[in-house]
Amino acid sequence: MSLTTLEPLLEDAKARSYAVGAFNVVNLETIRGVIRAAESLNSPVILQLAEVHIPFAPIEYMAPIMIQAAHRAKVPVCVHFDHGTSFESIALAIKNGFTSVMFDGANYTLEDNIKLTKEVVTLGKSFGVTVEAELGQVGGAESGNKNIDAHLTDVEEARIFTIRTLVDALAVSIGNLHGQYVEEPRLRFDTLTKLRECIDTPLVLHGGSGISPMDFKTCIQSGIHKINIGTALLLSSSKKIKTFCATHQSPPYFSIMDLAIEGTYEAVTKHLQIFMSNDKA
Repeated sequence: MSLTTLEPLLEDAKARSYAVGAFNVVNLETIRGVIRAAESLNSPVILQLAEVHIPFAPIEYMAPIMIQAAHRAKVPVCVHFDHGTSFESIALAIKNGFTSVMFDGANYTLEDNIKLTKEVVTLGKSFGVTVEAELGQVGGAESGNKNIDAHLTDVEEARIFTIRTLVDALAVSIGNLHGQYVEEPRLRFDTLTKLRECIDTPLVLHGGSGISPMDFKTCIQSGIHKINIGTALLLSSSKKIKTFCATHQSPPYFSIMDLAIEGTYEAVTKHLQIFMSNDKA
């Protein structure tokens, strides 16, 4: 298949009622695990590099590997820059060949978020790059479910935002949190339903690690068509590596690399099946 943008993937997901899995990768092992899982299930997939991970996985190193993996894959692959917080970092991602970018302006006022997002959309369109934005604040799971309602995406603001920015996808806050949940997430499906009824823009769920299969399916039925997963991949690989190292005094480095690929593969396979994207490539 070929390297692609978000638009055709999300259009198909919306038409056929599934979600495309978007997985944060930080090295060659995570990239290989994601692609192996997607190919084994004949599923479209999104490789993501988050801005926050650039100190550990420099974009100049990661981009060529991600793009080459996408070109060689047997399924459609989008290469996406996740949670870009500045015009400069997003421009760098586009310069390095990413086919999709996310501008995270959730910390700005609505008007400033609209203004800055429009600038990113203009830049993206000039290079054929799709743009995701965020409205409402998706916090960190370490804080638990406290004050979540104060950060939910406002339905009317979402309507105004999508009309004025023309973004290709919108990440929303419905009680989802980034990282490893310290208590069971309480998703506001009522808010999600209202958002879906109000806007046509494909909706994105961040902070997917730890959400139950039933809640995932309800999200998809209610209009979510891109789901971000990061922490679950790292936990799966770390668990395998920790167990292996506990029984080997001098664990072979290449065995650890294989375990990182395997852990990623298992986590991605599990989520793609829950997202019902298998056999949708």
